[in-house]
Amino acid sequence: METLETQPTSDDGDLLAALAAGGDLNDFLGDLVRLAARHTPTAEACGLTLARSSGAVTVSATGPLAQQADERQYDLDTGPCLEAMRGGVVVRVDDMAAERRWAPYPARATEVGVRSSLSLPLVVEDRRCGALNLYSTQPGAFDEDAEGTAARWAGQAAGALAVALRIADGDDRADQLLGGLDTRTTIGQAVGLLMAQERCTAEQAFALLKLASQRRNVKLRDVAAGVVESFEAALPEAPARW
Repeated sequence: METLETQPTSDDGDLLAALAAGGDLNDFLGDLVRLAARHTPTAEACGLTLARSSGAVTVSATGPLAQQADERQYDLDTGPCLEAMRGGVVVRVDDMAAERRWAPYPARATEVGVRSSLSLPLVVEDRRCGALNLYSTQPGAFDEDAEGTAARWAGQAAGALAVALRIADGDDRADQLLGGLDTRTTIGQAVGLLMAQERCTAEQAFALLKLASQRRNVKLRDVAAGVVESFEAALPEAPARW
């Protein structure tokens, strides 16, 4: 097997735990935005935007601040979130009260309490675009250090989100985000085991599972189950309790 250069980080572990936990994909996306806000200390709220056939939509948010800030951009069809998503660039706003881009969005954002924001593009499967949007009620909340931290985290979020979306079969996975995902736990566990064994990212581990599925002509969930079963079989037996 080829050596994989990218090493997993602590963010991978947090995202993997969310990916492998029980519940539907909504639960995972909720964990994702909360982790994004937590890993960027100056952020007070976070929203996750994905492009859908009907337009941009916030598929998960930490609360009303992010939800309302995102939705005002969709209503106006302009704003930092949409620019980041459409242009694939990081967009930082230091003070909405002084911002002149995307009028009249900055005034609408200040109405709900947003004074600064940071939007990072997410490219999923080379064709699904989105943005991770961080918000603060304080001006100048996101300096270069915060931007660097958020950008690194967004890269991990994009990889984990790609895994989650690939698990959900279908032609338009972003339109299926509100549905359940019965096999996510087993596949997530298998991804975690491969990450530990091969020292790779979540997305690279998922690619290894997919390759094995294609070569063996076996369903992905069955390949994942085999990985988990093999690991469990190799564990030492617990000592008997008397």
